[in-house]
Order: sequence, then structure tokens, then C-alpha cells
Amino acid sequence: MTIIGILTKPQFPELESVLQDLVQWLREKNKKVVLGSSAAALLNEEISHGDQALASQAELVIVLGGDGTMLNAARLVEPRSTPILGVNMGGLGFLTEVNVEEMFESLEKVFAQQFQLDTRLRLEARIAHLKGEDEQCTALNDIVVSKGDIGRMIKTHIQIDKQFVTHLRGDGVIVASPTGSTAYSMSSGGPILDPSLETLLLTPISPHTLTHRPLLVPSHVSLEITLTSDDEVRVLFDGQIAFTMNHGDSIIISASPHRTRLIRFPDRTYYDVLRNKLKWGNG
Repeated sequence: MTIIGILTKPQFPELESVLQDLVQWLREKNKKVVLGSSAAALLNEEISHGDQALASQAELVIVLGGDGTMLNAARLVEPRSTPILGVNMGGLGFLTEVNVEEMFESLEKVFAQQFQLDTRLRLEARIAHLKGEDEQCTALNDIVVSKGDIGRMIKTHIQIDKQFVTHLRGDGVIVASPTGSTAYSMSSGGPILDPSLETLLLTPISPHTLTHRPLLVPSHVSLEITLTSDDEVRVLFDGQIAFTMNHGDSIIISASPHRTRLIRFPDRTYYDVLRNKLKWGNG
């Protein structure tokens, strides 16, 4: 790994000093540093690389931020599945692997090949509009069809591989990957899934019929959600990219052929992360 990309969370108070130290440390180790747009702007460096050049060149991406920055990084490097090391400077941090104090020690391990690659399933979707061109996007955590700001419930028609499943009335529906099972889906009553599973999770949001429950399906199927109510609804990809759907529009969701690869270390398991982040066993 000789070309190292750095993506940052904008406007974090301690970020500038951490970023300066990291760039200097990497260059002293004869690594080529490619800064994302916000990192380059923060250091006021005359670097014309930007996020797209980072995505096409980097052999390792270091993310200074939280889960939101990790999700953005995962989307950016999706075509090449570039390994990502997350350094938590945000909040809960399910996706980030180390904290700032551990950063240099962890990078020494990475350059010595003392790490594991954790491969995560991604979601891809196509929104088929009755009027207008189709739209496409991908997500690592989840794709959410929700009522947005409207006060009424929305109505959807759900199929799996063209087989009718249900008519769902409620505030919306979440389609999550195993990685995203600890995000919005968990707060809506969905189960926590081991991220190594190859499955999709469909979780209703405040369903009108209480017998509607989260549903696990194999990753090789295609989920189709058609809006049957009249109000315009919002579709969010990882909570970051938004589209709209109108009556009769459909969104078709499946597993992406691409995977996100996260750097992990043997002394820390996914269950350690769950226990620490969710405070399991703390009284």
C-alpha cells in the first residue's frame, strides 16, 4: 500500500491537527498521500486530486470521522472495493475500527499486513418512475422509503422476485444490509445481524397492522416496492442521498455485485463492538 487516500468529516474541532500529523507521518514513510476535497481544503494545500482521483488511485483509504463519513467513503470507492480504515472522530461509530489514540499503531499493523479484511454486502437500487427517467444509487447500510414530512400513512405494494408479499400501510419501509441492521432498522424493531451474512432485511416503519414484522430474505432475490398512495414520498440511501417517488413509481432493490472492505484487527470482534457500543452487560 503506497498510495494512501484520506477522507475527513468536515468541521470537526480537532480534525486539523490530527490530519496534519497523519499526513506528515505518512510522507515520512514514503507514502503518496491523496487528500479528499475537504481534507485538502482544510490543510490549504494546492492539491487538485479531489474525491474522484482518490477513488481511482488510493490503495488504502483512511477515514477520519464517524459512520456517516465511512458510508460516504464506501460509496466513493465502491467500484474498486478499496480497503477502508475508519478512525472514529464522530459519535457511536459502528463502522470505524480504531480511535485517534490508536491510529498510528494501527497503521503500522496495516503496513505490516497484520490485519483482516471484513467484506460487507452492499445494496443497489433502481427507481422506476412512471414519468421521467429511472434513477439509480447504492448503499452500505440501508435504503429507506418513508413518508417524509407528510402527516398521513403511505401505502406500498411489496414483491419478492415478482411474487406478491403484502400491502404495507405505515410510515414506510427499510431495506437494510446486515451492516445496516444496527442503524435505522434496529431503532424500528429489526434484529441485529452478523455482518458476514448474505441476506437482506425488510423492516416496516410503524406499520398500521401490528402483525407486520421484519423479514429476512436471501441476498440473491430482488425486492420491489411500489407506491400505491397518492402522496410524494422520500427515498434515502444511507441517510445521505435523497430521491422522490410518486404514485405508481417502484423501487427495485437487490444486493450489489460490489462489496465494501473494512480493515479489522484480530484482537477485536464484531461482538466486542456490539458490547461496547450498545453497553451490553453494564448493569
